[in-house]
Amino acid sequence: MGINGDTQEEKMNAETNSDDQPQEAMLETTDEEQKTTAPEEQPEENTTSKKKLKKKFYEQELSRLQVELVKLQEWIKHKGLKVVVVFEGRDAAGKGGVIKRITQVLNPRYARVVALGVPTEREKTQWYFQRYVAHLPAAGEIVLFDRSWYNRAGVGRVMGFCTDDEYWEFIRSCPEFERMLVRSGIILIKYWFSVSDAEQEKRFTARLKDRTKRWKLSPMDVEARSRWVEYSKAKDVMMQYTDISQAPWYVVNADDKKRARLNCISHLLSKIPYNDLTPQKVELPARQENPGYVRPPYEKQNFVPEIY
Repeated sequence: MGINGDTQEEKMNAETNSDDQPQEAMLETTDEEQKTTAPEEQPEENTTSKKKLKKKFYEQELSRLQVELVKLQEWIKHKGLKVVVVFEGRDAAGKGGVIKRITQVLNPRYARVVALGVPTEREKTQWYFQRYVAHLPAAGEIVLFDRSWYNRAGVGRVMGFCTDDEYWEFIRSCPEFERMLVRSGIILIKYWFSVSDAEQEKRFTARLKDRTKRWKLSPMDVEARSRWVEYSKAKDVMMQYTDISQAPWYVVNADDKKRARLNCISHLLSKIPYNDLTPQKVELPARQENPGYVRPPYEKQNFVPEIY
Protein backbone atom coordinates (compact mmCIF):
# COMPACT_ATOMS: atom_id res chain seq x y z
CA MET A 1 0.00 0.00 0.00
CA GLY A 2 1.36 3.44 -0.92
CA ILE A 3 1.57 6.77 0.82
CA ASN A 4 -2.11 7.66 0.30
CA GLY A 5 -3.47 4.19 1.07
CA ASP A 6 -3.73 3.14 -2.57
CA THR A 7 -3.03 -0.41 -3.59
CA GLN A 8 -0.10 -1.08 -5.89
CA GLU A 9 -2.46 -1.81 -8.81
CA GLU A 10 -4.39 1.43 -8.32
CA LYS A 11 -1.21 3.49 -8.19
CA MET A 12 0.22 1.86 -11.31
CA ASN A 13 -3.00 2.60 -13.22
CA ALA A 14 -3.03 6.26 -12.18
CA GLU A 15 -2.13 8.89 -14.72
CA THR A 16 1.38 10.35 -14.43
CA ASN A 17 0.01 13.87 -14.16
CA SER A 18 -1.92 12.97 -11.02
CA ASP A 19 1.36 12.27 -9.24
CA ASP A 20 2.39 15.87 -9.63
CA GLN A 21 -0.69 17.48 -8.04
CA PRO A 22 -0.02 19.06 -4.62
CA GLN A 23 -2.01 17.95 -1.59
CA GLU A 24 -3.87 21.22 -1.01
CA ALA A 25 -5.29 20.39 2.39
CA MET A 26 -1.95 19.30 3.77
CA LEU A 27 0.28 22.02 2.34
CA GLU A 28 -2.19 24.92 2.34
CA THR A 29 -1.14 26.12 -1.10
CA THR A 30 -1.90 29.66 -2.21
CA ASP A 31 -2.69 30.92 -5.70
CA GLU A 32 0.93 31.91 -6.18
CA GLU A 33 2.09 28.35 -5.52
CA GLN A 34 -0.09 26.92 -8.28
CA LYS A 35 1.99 28.67 -10.94
CA THR A 36 4.24 26.35 -12.87
CA THR A 37 6.91 28.99 -13.40
CA ALA A 38 10.08 28.27 -11.42
CA PRO A 39 10.89 30.70 -8.56
CA GLU A 40 14.05 31.96 -10.28
CA GLU A 41 11.82 33.15 -13.16
CA GLN A 42 9.07 34.71 -11.04
CA PRO A 43 8.88 38.34 -9.96
CA GLU A 44 10.37 38.78 -6.51
CA GLU A 45 7.06 39.77 -4.95
CA ASN A 46 5.51 36.40 -5.87
CA THR A 47 8.23 34.44 -4.10
CA THR A 48 7.57 36.08 -0.73
CA SER A 49 3.77 35.63 -0.50
CA LYS A 50 3.72 31.98 0.61
CA LYS A 51 2.45 31.06 4.03
CA LYS A 52 5.11 29.76 6.36
CA LEU A 53 4.60 26.18 7.52
CA LYS A 54 4.25 25.77 11.26
CA LYS A 55 7.13 23.90 12.85
CA LYS A 56 4.88 21.30 14.47
CA PHE A 57 3.08 20.57 11.21
CA TYR A 58 6.37 20.33 9.31
CA GLU A 59 7.88 17.91 11.82
CA GLN A 60 4.75 15.74 11.86
CA GLU A 61 4.59 15.58 8.07
CA LEU A 62 8.31 14.88 7.76
CA SER A 63 8.03 12.06 10.30
CA ARG A 64 5.06 10.58 8.44
CA LEU A 65 6.84 10.75 5.09
CA GLN A 66 9.99 9.21 6.54
CA VAL A 67 7.95 6.23 7.75
CA GLU A 68 6.74 5.86 4.17
CA LEU A 69 10.34 6.04 2.93
CA VAL A 70 11.20 3.05 5.13
CA LYS A 71 8.25 1.16 3.65
CA LEU A 72 9.40 2.10 0.15
CA GLN A 73 12.91 0.85 0.81
CA GLU A 74 11.62 -2.47 2.10
CA TRP A 75 9.55 -2.83 -1.07
CA ILE A 76 12.53 -1.98 -3.28
CA LYS A 77 14.61 -4.61 -1.50
CA HIS A 78 11.80 -7.16 -1.72
CA LYS A 79 11.23 -6.62 -5.45
CA GLY A 80 14.89 -6.14 -6.35
CA LEU A 81 14.21 -2.73 -7.88
CA LYS A 82 17.03 -0.40 -8.91
CA VAL A 83 16.41 3.29 -8.22
CA VAL A 84 18.45 6.35 -9.20
CA VAL A 85 17.43 9.82 -8.05
CA VAL A 86 19.27 12.80 -9.52
CA PHE A 87 19.38 16.08 -7.58
CA GLU A 88 20.40 19.15 -9.57
CA GLY A 89 19.81 22.86 -9.22
CA ARG A 90 21.22 26.19 -8.17
CA ASP A 91 23.87 26.47 -5.50
CA ALA A 92 22.27 26.73 -2.03
CA ALA A 93 18.93 25.55 -3.42
CA GLY A 94 18.51 22.95 -0.66
CA LYS A 95 19.42 19.73 -2.45
CA GLY A 96 21.58 18.53 0.43
CA GLY A 97 18.87 19.17 2.99
CA VAL A 98 16.38 17.00 1.13
CA ILE A 99 18.93 14.23 0.61
CA LYS A 100 19.74 14.30 4.33
CA ARG A 101 16.06 13.93 5.31
CA ILE A 102 15.66 11.02 2.91
CA THR A 103 18.72 9.05 3.96
CA GLN A 104 18.60 9.61 7.72
CA VAL A 105 15.93 6.92 8.15
CA LEU A 106 17.06 4.48 5.46
CA ASN A 107 19.33 1.46 5.73
CA PRO A 108 22.71 2.72 4.43
CA ARG A 109 23.55 -0.74 3.13
CA TYR A 110 20.88 -0.29 0.47
CA ALA A 111 20.71 3.50 0.10
CA ARG A 112 23.74 5.64 -0.60
CA VAL A 113 24.60 9.16 -1.71
CA VAL A 114 27.01 9.77 -4.59
CA ALA A 115 28.64 13.22 -4.62
CA LEU A 116 31.67 13.03 -6.90
CA GLY A 117 34.45 15.57 -6.78
CA VAL A 118 36.56 16.95 -9.58
CA PRO A 119 37.49 14.17 -12.04
CA THR A 120 41.06 12.86 -11.86
CA GLU A 121 43.43 13.13 -14.80
CA ARG A 122 42.68 9.51 -15.61
CA GLU A 123 38.92 10.04 -15.41
CA LYS A 124 39.20 12.99 -17.79
CA THR A 125 40.39 10.57 -20.48
CA GLN A 126 37.44 8.19 -19.98
CA TRP A 127 34.05 8.16 -21.65
CA TYR A 128 32.25 11.01 -19.91
CA PHE A 129 29.54 8.86 -18.29
CA GLN A 130 31.99 6.16 -17.20
CA ARG A 131 32.70 7.34 -13.67
CA TYR A 132 28.98 7.68 -12.97
CA VAL A 133 28.16 4.21 -14.30
CA ALA A 134 30.38 2.70 -11.59
CA HIS A 135 27.97 4.03 -8.95
CA LEU A 136 24.71 2.77 -10.44
CA PRO A 137 22.60 0.55 -8.15
CA ALA A 138 22.34 -3.21 -8.02
CA ALA A 139 19.03 -4.94 -7.26
CA GLY A 140 17.38 -3.62 -4.09
CA GLU A 141 19.42 -0.42 -3.94
CA ILE A 142 18.68 3.30 -4.04
CA VAL A 143 21.37 5.72 -5.25
CA LEU A 144 20.95 9.47 -4.73
CA PHE A 145 23.20 11.60 -6.95
CA ASP A 146 24.03 14.92 -5.30
CA ARG A 147 24.81 16.47 -8.68
CA SER A 148 25.46 14.10 -11.52
CA TRP A 149 26.47 13.80 -15.16
CA TYR A 150 24.57 17.06 -15.68
CA ASN A 151 27.65 18.93 -14.48
CA ARG A 152 28.65 19.09 -18.13
CA ALA A 153 25.44 20.89 -19.06
CA GLY A 154 25.76 23.37 -16.19
CA VAL A 155 29.05 24.30 -14.60
CA GLY A 156 31.04 22.63 -17.37
CA ARG A 157 29.33 24.75 -20.01
CA VAL A 158 29.23 28.06 -18.15
CA MET A 159 32.73 27.89 -16.63
CA GLY A 160 34.38 26.54 -19.76
CA PHE A 161 35.42 23.17 -18.32
CA CYS A 162 34.49 21.45 -21.57
CA THR A 163 34.78 22.31 -25.24
CA ASP A 164 31.81 23.10 -27.45
CA ASP A 165 32.18 19.71 -29.12
CA GLU A 166 32.18 17.93 -25.75
CA TYR A 167 29.15 19.90 -24.62
CA TRP A 168 27.05 19.17 -27.70
CA GLU A 169 28.11 15.54 -27.67
CA PHE A 170 26.76 15.37 -24.12
CA ILE A 171 23.49 16.98 -25.21
CA ARG A 172 23.15 14.37 -27.95
CA SER A 173 24.26 11.41 -25.83
CA CYS A 174 22.52 12.11 -22.51
CA PRO A 175 18.94 11.28 -23.59
CA GLU A 176 20.10 8.00 -25.12
CA PHE A 177 22.22 7.21 -22.06
CA GLU A 178 19.20 7.69 -19.81
CA ARG A 179 16.91 5.69 -22.07
CA MET A 180 19.46 2.90 -21.89
CA LEU A 181 19.39 3.05 -18.07
CA VAL A 182 15.59 2.85 -18.08
CA ARG A 183 15.57 -0.05 -20.56
CA SER A 184 18.00 -1.91 -18.28
CA GLY A 185 15.43 -1.76 -15.47
CA ILE A 186 16.60 1.30 -13.55
CA ILE A 187 13.95 3.68 -12.21
CA LEU A 188 15.39 7.13 -12.97
CA ILE A 189 13.91 10.21 -11.30
CA LYS A 190 15.38 13.69 -11.86
CA TYR A 191 14.81 16.78 -9.71
CA TRP A 192 15.82 20.37 -10.39
CA PHE A 193 15.80 22.62 -7.31
CA SER A 194 14.92 26.15 -8.32
CA VAL A 195 15.64 29.09 -6.04
CA SER A 196 15.21 32.82 -6.56
CA ASP A 197 18.09 35.26 -6.81
CA ALA A 198 17.13 36.97 -3.55
CA GLU A 199 16.80 33.71 -1.60
CA GLN A 200 20.13 32.39 -2.87
CA GLU A 201 21.88 35.58 -1.77
CA LYS A 202 20.24 35.27 1.66
CA ARG A 203 21.53 31.71 2.05
CA PHE A 204 25.01 32.60 0.83
CA THR A 205 25.18 35.39 3.43
CA ALA A 206 24.07 32.98 6.16
CA ARG A 207 26.83 30.56 5.16
CA LEU A 208 29.44 33.27 5.41
CA LYS A 209 28.34 34.03 8.97
CA ASP A 210 28.24 30.39 10.11
CA ARG A 211 31.68 28.78 10.53
CA THR A 212 30.20 25.30 10.28
CA LYS A 213 28.69 26.08 6.87
CA ARG A 214 31.34 28.31 5.35
CA TRP A 215 32.92 25.34 3.58
CA LYS A 216 29.75 25.05 1.49
CA LEU A 217 30.53 28.35 -0.21
CA SER A 218 33.33 27.51 -2.63
CA PRO A 219 35.14 29.92 -4.96
CA MET A 220 33.17 28.28 -7.77
CA ASP A 221 29.90 29.19 -6.04
CA VAL A 222 31.02 32.80 -5.76
CA GLU A 223 31.98 32.91 -9.42
CA ALA A 224 28.69 31.26 -10.43
CA ARG A 225 26.82 33.99 -8.56
CA SER A 226 28.14 36.57 -11.04
CA ARG A 227 26.97 34.40 -13.95
CA TRP A 228 23.37 33.91 -12.90
CA VAL A 229 21.90 34.60 -16.34
CA GLU A 230 24.40 32.32 -18.09
CA TYR A 231 23.43 29.48 -15.75
CA SER A 232 19.75 30.17 -16.44
CA LYS A 233 20.33 29.91 -20.19
CA ALA A 234 22.37 26.72 -19.75
CA LYS A 235 19.58 25.22 -17.64
CA ASP A 236 16.98 26.10 -20.25
CA VAL A 237 18.94 24.39 -23.02
CA MET A 238 19.58 21.36 -20.82
CA MET A 239 15.89 21.02 -20.03
CA GLN A 240 14.95 21.42 -23.67
CA TYR A 241 17.05 18.45 -24.79
CA THR A 242 17.00 16.15 -21.77
CA ASP A 243 13.40 16.40 -20.54
CA ILE A 244 12.46 13.06 -22.07
CA SER A 245 9.33 11.00 -21.47
CA GLN A 246 11.33 8.07 -20.06
CA ALA A 247 13.04 10.34 -17.49
CA PRO A 248 11.37 13.77 -17.23
CA TRP A 249 12.60 16.64 -15.11
CA TYR A 250 10.60 17.60 -12.03
CA VAL A 251 11.16 21.16 -10.81
CA VAL A 252 11.07 21.74 -7.05
CA ASN A 253 10.21 25.26 -5.95
CA ALA A 254 12.87 25.61 -3.27
CA ASP A 255 12.63 29.13 -1.87
CA ASP A 256 11.00 27.59 1.21
CA LYS A 257 13.27 24.79 2.41
CA LYS A 258 10.65 23.02 4.52
CA ARG A 259 8.07 23.01 1.75
CA ALA A 260 10.67 21.83 -0.73
CA ARG A 261 11.62 18.88 1.51
CA LEU A 262 8.04 17.76 2.04
CA ASN A 263 7.03 18.27 -1.59
CA CYS A 264 10.04 16.44 -2.97
CA ILE A 265 9.80 13.44 -0.62
CA SER A 266 6.06 13.19 -1.18
CA HIS A 267 6.54 13.27 -4.95
CA LEU A 268 9.33 10.68 -4.81
CA LEU A 269 7.04 8.32 -2.89
CA SER A 270 4.33 8.81 -5.51
CA LYS A 271 6.61 7.81 -8.39
CA ILE A 272 7.28 4.24 -7.19
CA PRO A 273 4.22 2.10 -6.33
CA TYR A 274 4.87 0.09 -3.16
CA ASN A 275 3.20 -2.02 -0.51
CA ASP A 276 3.76 -1.93 3.24
CA LEU A 277 6.31 -4.57 4.17
CA THR A 278 7.21 -3.15 7.56
CA PRO A 279 8.90 -5.93 9.58
CA GLN A 280 6.78 -7.34 12.39
CA LYS A 281 7.70 -6.64 15.98
CA VAL A 282 9.77 -9.34 17.63
CA GLU A 283 10.22 -10.27 21.26
CA LEU A 284 13.72 -9.93 22.61
CA PRO A 285 15.04 -13.12 24.24
CA ALA A 286 16.40 -13.03 27.75
CA ARG A 287 20.05 -12.05 27.96
CA GLN A 288 22.41 -14.97 28.37
CA GLU A 289 23.72 -15.34 31.90
CA ASN A 290 27.18 -16.63 32.69
CA PRO A 291 28.00 -16.57 36.38
CA GLY A 292 31.59 -17.55 35.62
CA TYR A 293 32.33 -14.54 33.39
CA VAL A 294 34.72 -11.94 34.89
CA ARG A 295 35.27 -8.56 33.21
CA PRO A 296 38.88 -7.50 32.50
CA PRO A 297 40.37 -5.04 35.04
CA TYR A 298 39.16 -1.50 34.48
CA GLU A 299 42.69 -0.05 34.53
CA LYS A 300 43.77 -2.25 31.57
CA GLN A 301 41.19 -0.73 29.22
CA ASN A 302 41.42 2.55 27.32
CA PHE A 303 38.35 4.69 27.92
CA VAL A 304 37.37 7.97 26.32
CA PRO A 305 37.73 10.74 28.94
CA GLU A 306 34.39 11.78 30.39
CA ILE A 307 34.73 15.54 30.16
CA TYR A 308 30.96 16.17 29.85
